[in-house]
Amino acid sequence: MKKILEGIGMVLLVVGVCGVLRELTGWFRFLGFARFVTEQFGFLHGREFFANVVIAVVGFAVLMIADQRRKA
Repeated sequence: MKKILEGIGMVLLVVGVCGVLRELTGWFRFLGFARFVTEQFGFLHGREFFANVVIAVVGFAVLMIADQRRKA
């Protein structure tokens, strides 16, 4: 269970950070997942930066949860 949480958290963190960098600089055009997620939901239109920050924070939170499970 710990490894699964770590994997999910790492993927979310990387996707979120790459999405933020993509919105700020225009890099990471190959990473379509972040753009796919933000374009599929109408309420996120125009708020891609915020959505990517939330994805990165959720990924970080999942990593912290996985770390706490390791100590218990």
